[in-house]
Amino acid sequence: MRISAQSMLPSPDERMYAPYKIAALVEVLAEQGIPAEDSLKGSGIGADELDDPYALTSVRQYMIVCMNAVSLGCNAATPFEVGTRLHVSAYGMYGYALLSCLTLRDYFRLAVQYRRLATPPLSIEWTENPDTVVWTFPNIFVGNPSESVRQFLIEQQFSLHVTHLEDVAGRSCPPLKACFTYPAPKHAEIYSRYLKCPCFFDQPEFELAYDSALLDQKPQMAHRLTAALVQETCDRLIGSAKTSAGTSGYVYRTLMDHPGEFLTMEAVADRLNMTTRTLRRHLEAEGTTYRLIMDDVRCSLAIEYLKTTRMSTIDIAILLGFSDAASFRKALKRWTGKGPGQLRR
Repeated sequence: MRISAQSMLPSPDERMYAPYKIAALVEVLAEQGIPAEDSLKGSGIGADELDDPYALTSVRQYMIVCMNAVSLGCNAATPFEVGTRLHVSAYGMYGYALLSCLTLRDYFRLAVQYRRLATPPLSIEWTENPDTVVWTFPNIFVGNPSESVRQFLIEQQFSLHVTHLEDVAGRSCPPLKACFTYPAPKHAEIYSRYLKCPCFFDQPEFELAYDSALLDQKPQMAHRLTAALVQETCDRLIGSAKTSAGTSGYVYRTLMDHPGEFLTMEAVADRLNMTTRTLRRHLEAEGTTYRLIMDDVRCSLAIEYLKTTRMSTIDIAILLGFSDAASFRKALKRWTGKGPGQLRR
Protein backbone atom coordinates (compact mmCIF):
# COMPACT_ATOMS: atom_id res chain seq x y z
CA MET A 1 0.00 0.00 0.00
CA ARG A 2 1.27 3.45 -0.89
CA ILE A 3 -0.13 6.45 0.97
CA SER A 4 1.16 9.94 0.43
CA ALA A 5 0.23 13.37 1.67
CA GLN A 6 1.60 16.85 1.02
CA SER A 7 1.31 20.04 3.00
CA MET A 8 0.17 23.47 1.81
CA LEU A 9 2.17 26.42 3.12
CA PRO A 10 0.77 29.64 4.62
CA SER A 11 1.06 33.20 3.44
CA PRO A 12 4.64 34.34 4.24
CA ASP A 13 3.62 37.61 5.94
CA GLU A 14 0.82 36.22 8.09
CA ARG A 15 1.74 36.81 11.75
CA MET A 16 0.32 33.80 13.57
CA TYR A 17 3.31 32.04 15.17
CA ALA A 18 4.94 32.38 18.56
CA PRO A 19 8.67 33.17 18.07
CA TYR A 20 9.90 29.77 19.33
CA LYS A 21 11.88 28.91 16.18
CA ILE A 22 13.43 32.35 15.99
CA ALA A 23 14.31 32.25 19.70
CA ALA A 24 16.05 28.86 19.34
CA LEU A 25 18.10 30.08 16.37
CA VAL A 26 19.05 33.35 18.10
CA GLU A 27 20.11 31.36 21.18
CA VAL A 28 22.41 29.08 19.16
CA LEU A 29 23.92 32.06 17.34
CA ALA A 30 24.48 33.89 20.65
CA GLU A 31 26.53 30.93 21.87
CA GLN A 32 28.78 31.56 18.87
CA GLY A 33 29.25 35.20 19.88
CA ILE A 34 26.72 36.64 17.43
CA PRO A 35 24.59 39.31 19.22
CA ALA A 36 20.81 39.05 19.08
CA GLU A 37 20.59 42.47 17.40
CA ASP A 38 22.65 41.17 14.46
CA SER A 39 20.67 37.93 14.22
CA LEU A 40 17.37 39.84 14.18
CA LYS A 41 18.45 42.67 11.86
CA GLY A 42 15.79 43.54 9.29
CA SER A 43 13.23 41.12 10.73
CA GLY A 44 11.19 43.72 12.62
CA ILE A 45 11.51 41.63 15.80
CA GLY A 46 13.09 42.93 18.99
CA ALA A 47 15.12 40.73 21.35
CA ASP A 48 12.57 41.43 24.09
CA GLU A 49 9.81 39.79 21.99
CA LEU A 50 11.53 36.40 21.95
CA ASP A 51 10.29 35.64 25.47
CA ASP A 52 6.88 37.26 25.01
CA PRO A 53 4.14 34.57 24.98
CA TYR A 54 1.80 36.96 23.14
CA ALA A 55 4.23 38.01 20.37
CA LEU A 56 3.29 36.81 16.89
CA THR A 57 5.69 36.40 13.99
CA SER A 58 5.53 35.35 10.33
CA VAL A 59 7.34 32.78 8.22
CA ARG A 60 9.07 35.61 6.34
CA GLN A 61 10.48 37.03 9.59
CA TYR A 62 11.78 33.61 10.54
CA MET A 63 13.43 33.24 7.14
CA ILE A 64 15.08 36.66 7.45
CA VAL A 65 16.75 35.47 10.66
CA CYS A 66 17.89 32.30 8.83
CA MET A 67 19.33 34.47 6.05
CA ASN A 68 21.13 36.56 8.67
CA ALA A 69 22.59 33.41 10.21
CA VAL A 70 24.03 32.34 6.85
CA SER A 71 25.36 35.79 5.96
CA LEU A 72 26.96 36.19 9.39
CA GLY A 73 29.01 33.04 8.82
CA CYS A 74 27.43 30.89 11.51
CA ASN A 75 28.90 27.55 12.51
CA ALA A 76 28.12 24.76 10.02
CA ALA A 77 26.36 22.78 12.77
CA THR A 78 23.93 25.65 13.53
CA PRO A 79 20.83 24.36 11.65
CA PHE A 80 21.30 20.86 13.05
CA GLU A 81 21.76 22.18 16.58
CA VAL A 82 18.59 24.28 16.30
CA GLY A 83 16.73 21.18 15.15
CA THR A 84 17.80 19.23 18.22
CA ARG A 85 16.54 21.99 20.56
CA LEU A 86 13.13 22.53 18.97
CA HIS A 87 11.18 19.81 20.76
CA VAL A 88 7.55 19.09 19.92
CA SER A 89 6.38 20.67 23.19
CA ALA A 90 7.45 24.10 21.85
CA TYR A 91 4.80 23.98 19.08
CA GLY A 92 1.65 24.66 21.10
CA MET A 93 -1.53 22.91 19.92
CA TYR A 94 0.28 21.43 16.91
CA GLY A 95 2.82 19.85 19.24
CA TYR A 96 0.17 18.46 21.60
CA ALA A 97 -1.72 16.98 18.63
CA LEU A 98 1.44 15.07 17.67
CA LEU A 99 2.28 13.97 21.21
CA SER A 100 -1.20 12.61 21.98
CA CYS A 101 -1.85 10.81 18.66
CA LEU A 102 -2.68 7.12 18.93
CA THR A 103 -0.13 5.60 16.53
CA LEU A 104 3.05 6.74 14.84
CA ARG A 105 1.18 6.47 11.52
CA ASP A 106 -1.14 9.17 12.89
CA TYR A 107 1.96 11.20 13.79
CA PHE A 108 3.16 11.20 10.17
CA ARG A 109 -0.29 12.07 8.89
CA LEU A 110 -0.98 14.85 11.40
CA ALA A 111 2.50 16.35 11.01
CA VAL A 112 1.53 17.12 7.41
CA GLN A 113 -2.16 17.86 7.98
CA TYR A 114 -1.47 20.52 10.63
CA ARG A 115 1.85 21.77 9.29
CA ARG A 116 0.50 25.27 8.65
CA LEU A 117 0.62 25.73 12.43
CA ALA A 118 4.39 25.08 12.64
CA THR A 119 6.04 28.17 11.04
CA PRO A 120 6.77 26.12 7.90
CA PRO A 121 9.32 27.57 5.42
CA LEU A 122 9.14 24.60 3.04
CA SER A 123 6.74 21.90 1.93
CA ILE A 124 6.87 18.25 3.01
CA GLU A 125 5.28 14.96 1.96
CA TRP A 126 5.14 11.53 3.57
CA THR A 127 4.77 8.27 1.72
CA GLU A 128 4.05 4.84 3.15
CA ASN A 129 5.61 1.97 1.21
CA PRO A 130 5.58 -1.74 2.07
CA ASP A 131 8.92 -1.60 3.91
CA THR A 132 9.60 2.10 4.48
CA VAL A 133 7.92 5.34 5.43
CA VAL A 134 9.57 8.33 3.82
CA TRP A 135 9.59 12.07 4.44
CA THR A 136 10.13 13.85 1.13
CA PHE A 137 10.89 17.55 0.79
CA PRO A 138 9.81 18.92 -2.62
CA ASN A 139 11.56 22.00 -3.91
CA ILE A 140 8.76 24.28 -2.66
CA PHE A 141 9.94 27.05 -0.32
CA VAL A 142 8.21 30.15 0.97
CA GLY A 143 9.57 33.06 -1.05
CA ASN A 144 12.62 32.45 -3.20
CA PRO A 145 15.60 31.91 -0.87
CA SER A 146 19.15 31.54 -2.13
CA GLU A 147 20.70 28.09 -2.47
CA SER A 148 22.72 28.57 0.73
CA VAL A 149 19.59 29.46 2.70
CA ARG A 150 17.70 26.52 1.15
CA GLN A 151 20.48 24.20 2.32
CA PHE A 152 20.34 25.75 5.80
CA LEU A 153 16.56 25.20 5.95
CA ILE A 154 16.83 21.62 4.68
CA GLU A 155 19.53 20.75 7.24
CA GLN A 156 17.41 22.21 10.02
CA GLN A 157 14.27 20.44 8.78
CA PHE A 158 15.93 17.02 8.70
CA SER A 159 17.24 17.53 12.24
CA LEU A 160 13.77 18.64 13.38
CA HIS A 161 12.13 15.51 12.02
CA VAL A 162 14.60 13.23 13.81
CA THR A 163 14.01 15.13 17.08
CA HIS A 164 10.22 15.17 16.79
CA LEU A 165 9.80 11.48 16.05
CA GLU A 166 11.92 10.63 19.08
CA ASP A 167 9.87 13.05 21.23
CA VAL A 168 6.59 11.45 20.15
CA ALA A 169 7.81 7.83 20.26
CA GLY A 170 9.57 8.34 23.59
CA ARG A 171 12.70 6.49 22.48
CA SER A 172 15.49 6.57 19.91
CA CYS A 173 14.14 6.05 16.36
CA PRO A 174 17.09 6.45 13.99
CA PRO A 175 16.25 6.79 10.29
CA LEU A 176 17.37 4.19 7.77
CA LYS A 177 18.96 6.85 5.57
CA ALA A 178 18.91 10.54 4.63
CA CYS A 179 19.24 11.72 1.01
CA PHE A 180 20.16 15.17 -0.31
CA THR A 181 20.06 16.48 -3.87
CA TYR A 182 23.17 18.68 -3.62
CA PRO A 183 26.84 17.55 -3.59
CA ALA A 184 28.44 16.63 -0.25
CA PRO A 185 29.39 19.89 1.54
CA LYS A 186 32.66 20.39 3.39
CA HIS A 187 30.90 19.66 6.68
CA ALA A 188 29.30 16.42 5.42
CA GLU A 189 30.51 14.46 8.47
CA ILE A 190 28.15 16.54 10.66
CA TYR A 191 25.09 15.11 8.92
CA SER A 192 25.35 11.52 10.14
CA ARG A 193 26.30 12.70 13.62
CA TYR A 194 23.07 14.66 14.07
CA LEU A 195 20.76 12.57 11.90
CA LYS A 196 22.02 9.22 13.31
CA CYS A 197 21.95 7.43 9.96
CA PRO A 198 23.89 7.02 6.69
CA CYS A 199 23.65 10.18 4.55
CA PHE A 200 23.84 10.28 0.76
CA PHE A 201 24.37 13.26 -1.54
CA ASP A 202 23.71 13.97 -5.25
CA GLN A 203 20.44 12.06 -4.92
CA PRO A 204 17.24 12.62 -6.98
CA GLU A 205 15.19 13.87 -3.99
CA PHE A 206 15.47 15.09 -0.43
CA GLU A 207 14.34 12.05 1.60
CA LEU A 208 14.41 10.84 5.18
CA ALA A 209 13.46 7.14 5.35
CA TYR A 210 12.32 5.03 8.31
CA ASP A 211 11.36 1.38 8.78
CA SER A 212 7.58 1.13 8.22
CA ALA A 213 7.38 -1.35 11.13
CA LEU A 214 7.24 1.61 13.52
CA LEU A 215 3.96 2.99 12.06
CA ASP A 216 1.60 0.90 14.19
CA GLN A 217 3.55 1.51 17.40
CA LYS A 218 1.99 3.57 20.17
CA PRO A 219 3.51 6.94 21.14
CA GLN A 220 4.49 7.36 24.78
CA MET A 221 1.81 10.01 25.48
CA ALA A 222 -1.00 8.60 23.33
CA HIS A 223 -4.42 9.47 24.74
CA ARG A 224 -7.67 9.02 22.84
CA LEU A 225 -9.66 11.82 24.52
CA THR A 226 -6.83 14.36 24.46
CA ALA A 227 -6.06 13.51 20.82
CA ALA A 228 -9.68 14.12 19.78
CA LEU A 229 -9.97 17.44 21.64
CA VAL A 230 -6.61 18.83 20.51
CA GLN A 231 -7.11 17.77 16.89
CA GLU A 232 -10.50 19.49 16.85
CA THR A 233 -8.80 22.70 18.02
CA CYS A 234 -6.13 22.32 15.33
CA ASP A 235 -8.84 21.84 12.69
CA ARG A 236 -10.38 25.18 13.70
CA LEU A 237 -7.00 26.92 13.68
CA ILE A 238 -6.17 25.47 10.26
CA GLY A 239 -9.53 26.60 8.88
CA SER A 240 -8.86 30.15 10.04
CA ALA A 241 -5.29 30.12 8.72
CA LYS A 242 -6.25 28.91 5.24
CA THR A 243 -8.70 31.72 4.60
CA SER A 244 -6.99 34.59 6.36
CA ALA A 245 -4.38 36.14 4.06
CA GLY A 246 -2.44 36.18 0.84
CA THR A 247 -3.22 35.02 -2.66
CA SER A 248 -3.49 31.41 -1.49
CA GLY A 249 -6.11 32.49 1.06
CA TYR A 250 -8.14 34.19 -1.69
CA VAL A 251 -7.94 31.09 -3.92
CA TYR A 252 -8.97 28.83 -1.04
CA ARG A 253 -11.94 31.04 -0.12
CA THR A 254 -13.03 31.31 -3.78
CA LEU A 255 -13.00 27.54 -4.29
CA MET A 256 -14.81 26.93 -0.98
CA ASP A 257 -17.47 29.45 -2.05
CA HIS A 258 -18.17 27.42 -5.21
CA PRO A 259 -18.46 23.80 -4.03
CA GLY A 260 -19.14 21.43 -6.88
CA GLU A 261 -17.83 23.86 -9.52
CA PHE A 262 -14.07 23.70 -8.90
CA LEU A 263 -13.08 26.71 -10.94
CA THR A 264 -10.08 26.40 -13.22
CA MET A 265 -6.90 28.27 -12.51
CA GLU A 266 -7.71 30.53 -15.46
CA ALA A 267 -11.12 31.43 -13.98
CA VAL A 268 -9.64 32.32 -10.59
CA ALA A 269 -6.85 34.34 -12.23
CA ASP A 270 -9.50 36.34 -14.13
CA ARG A 271 -11.23 37.15 -10.83
CA LEU A 272 -7.91 38.50 -9.56
CA ASN A 273 -7.30 40.46 -12.77
CA MET A 274 -4.03 38.65 -13.40
CA THR A 275 -2.66 36.06 -15.81
CA THR A 276 -2.35 32.40 -14.84
CA ARG A 277 1.43 32.83 -14.97
CA THR A 278 1.26 35.66 -12.44
CA LEU A 279 -1.11 33.68 -10.21
CA ARG A 280 1.23 30.68 -10.35
CA ARG A 281 4.17 32.89 -9.39
CA HIS A 282 2.25 34.39 -6.44
CA LEU A 283 1.30 30.95 -5.17
CA GLU A 284 4.86 29.66 -5.53
CA ALA A 285 6.09 32.65 -3.51
CA GLU A 286 3.69 31.56 -0.76
CA GLY A 287 4.99 28.00 -0.95
CA THR A 288 2.04 26.31 -2.62
CA THR A 289 0.41 25.47 -5.95
CA TYR A 290 -3.09 25.61 -7.38
CA ARG A 291 -3.28 21.81 -7.35
CA LEU A 292 -2.40 21.66 -3.66
CA ILE A 293 -5.08 24.21 -2.79
CA MET A 294 -7.65 22.35 -4.91
CA ASP A 295 -6.80 19.07 -3.15
CA ASP A 296 -7.04 20.83 0.21
CA VAL A 297 -10.51 22.20 -0.62
CA ARG A 298 -11.73 18.82 -1.85
CA CYS A 299 -10.41 17.15 1.31
CA SER A 300 -12.09 19.72 3.59
CA LEU A 301 -15.39 19.39 1.74
CA ALA A 302 -15.20 15.58 1.73
CA ILE A 303 -14.71 15.47 5.50
CA GLU A 304 -17.55 17.96 6.03
CA TYR A 305 -19.97 16.02 3.80
CA LEU A 306 -19.10 12.67 5.39
CA LYS A 307 -19.48 13.94 8.95
CA THR A 308 -22.55 16.15 8.58
CA THR A 309 -24.70 14.65 5.78
CA ARG A 310 -26.26 11.33 4.81
CA MET A 311 -25.09 11.56 1.20
CA SER A 312 -23.77 8.32 -0.27
CA THR A 313 -20.10 7.93 -1.10
CA ILE A 314 -20.82 8.02 -4.85
CA ASP A 315 -22.88 11.22 -4.48
CA ILE A 316 -20.03 12.91 -2.59
CA ALA A 317 -17.54 11.65 -5.17
CA ILE A 318 -19.54 13.16 -8.03
CA LEU A 319 -20.03 16.41 -6.12
CA LEU A 320 -16.26 16.67 -5.64
CA GLY A 321 -15.55 16.06 -9.32
CA PHE A 322 -14.53 12.38 -9.24
CA SER A 323 -15.68 10.00 -11.97
CA ASP A 324 -16.42 7.14 -9.56
CA ALA A 325 -16.44 6.18 -5.89
CA ALA A 326 -13.21 4.17 -6.17
CA SER A 327 -11.20 7.22 -7.30
CA PHE A 328 -12.71 9.24 -4.45
CA ARG A 329 -11.82 6.58 -1.85
CA LYS A 330 -8.26 6.43 -3.17
CA ALA A 331 -7.87 10.21 -2.97
CA LEU A 332 -9.41 10.33 0.51
CA LYS A 333 -6.98 7.67 1.71
CA ARG A 334 -4.11 9.71 0.28
CA TRP A 335 -5.32 12.92 1.95
CA THR A 336 -6.32 11.62 5.38
CA GLY A 337 -5.10 8.04 5.74
CA LYS A 338 -8.73 6.97 6.30
CA GLY A 339 -11.66 5.70 4.27
CA PRO A 340 -15.21 7.17 4.11
CA GLY A 341 -16.55 4.77 6.75
CA GLN A 342 -13.80 5.63 9.25
CA LEU A 343 -14.38 9.37 8.83
CA ARG A 344 -18.13 8.94 9.19
CA ARG A 345 -17.73 7.05 12.44
